[in-house]
Amino acid sequence: MTRPRIDILTLGCSKNLVDSERLMARLESAGYRCYHDAKRPTGKIVVINTCGFIGDAKEESIQTILQFAARKTDGKVNKLYVMGCLSQRYLHDLETEIPEVDKWFGKFDYLDLVQEIGEAHDTIDPSSVVVPRHLTTPSHTAYLKISEGCNRMCSYCAIPLITGKHTSRPKEDIVAEARWLQQQGVKEINVIAQDLSSYGTDLYGRHALPELIDTLAQIDGIHWIRLHYAYPTDFPDELLEVMAKHPNVCKYLDIALQHCTTHMLTQMRRHITREQQDELIAHIRAKVPCIHLRTTLMVGHPGETEEDFQALCEWVRQMRFERMGAFAYSEEEGTYAAQHYKDDIPDEIKQKRLNRLMAIQQQISEELQQSKVGQQLSVLIDRQEGDYWVGRSEYDSPEVDCEILIHKKDTYQPLKIGDFIDVIIENAEDFDLYGKQINLGSH
Repeated sequence: MTRPRIDILTLGCSKNLVDSERLMARLESAGYRCYHDAKRPTGKIVVINTCGFIGDAKEESIQTILQFAARKTDGKVNKLYVMGCLSQRYLHDLETEIPEVDKWFGKFDYLDLVQEIGEAHDTIDPSSVVVPRHLTTPSHTAYLKISEGCNRMCSYCAIPLITGKHTSRPKEDIVAEARWLQQQGVKEINVIAQDLSSYGTDLYGRHALPELIDTLAQIDGIHWIRLHYAYPTDFPDELLEVMAKHPNVCKYLDIALQHCTTHMLTQMRRHITREQQDELIAHIRAKVPCIHLRTTLMVGHPGETEEDFQALCEWVRQMRFERMGAFAYSEEEGTYAAQHYKDDIPDEIKQKRLNRLMAIQQQISEELQQSKVGQQLSVLIDRQEGDYWVGRSEYDSPEVDCEILIHKKDTYQPLKIGDFIDVIIENAEDFDLYGKQINLGSH
């Protein structure tokens, strides 16, 4: 019996993507055909994995749900299910407001969806250490989630309200999954969590991220390991030694800093001062030469004065982050900021500050990119686009960072997606580099 097609749509972050991949593996083991983020979803069963982090993300999730609710009303969809962060947080409200959805699942009970569909049961062994996934990323790269939740309780953030307390996965389970990913042909592992810095504190009573990464780095066939979403407070210093020691641990760290003045860091409940934060950044750069730091900053948080913002602009100029994103504060119900502060900075001021900060970063990015002209970089080929091969260096995470373009005429032998090649950079733009192959990597 051929089971119906199921379309899975994933909104939000890579942590959500891993959940979708786990669900797809279970559905496929039950005989369904699953399609992820299809350009034209045509399945009679649709599952939407939602994000509920900030206002824009919630709006996108709701609009997507309403779009498919309308398709269900028109008879184009038979069953509509919703899972993820938005439904975890607003389950009862959503059930009332959008009755077209057949059932809502939270962030942690979505695997029950296989039984809910009712036509089959998955055949995956529940005692298996490795939770199978249908990888939706290019075959050479994947995400590896090592924990859920967060204990930090920053003033503006709803994540702890959605995901609960920080919960680490056992090291042996993570290592087993990494080995499984390598066996599937994955060469690049992007290690993700809401708070990498706290990994292991709940399970082992200590910061266990350094030893975890040290173990992962010794798996044959894993060429790149990249770290996403470290927290500056209680940062595990031993991690820097591991990064410096292993050539396959990318000299890249995603560490959200949010602001720079002690006044705003206190307002945001970040548990760190300007001096401590600056010392940490200097220490990271000293211990891991050539490291590229990615950070995220916020403007318009309650209490941010013009002086705070000016200091932030000057700090960004001083720090010269290789990768930086920013967003404007939006009040999220239930957070400390929503309960204790007045959201009194007008939206137009927030947007002006955001635009100005990103303009500063664009200039920095252009200068840093130009400084790479003449350098030799190892490049992982992600895709082919017109007359160009498009790839990334170890300093660039998939989808969010810079790319390197190599014209087909500048390669000396046929390439394929997933190849590593050595490239000399010949030209640079604000965010992209152009290069020429100089030697086909044997790795």
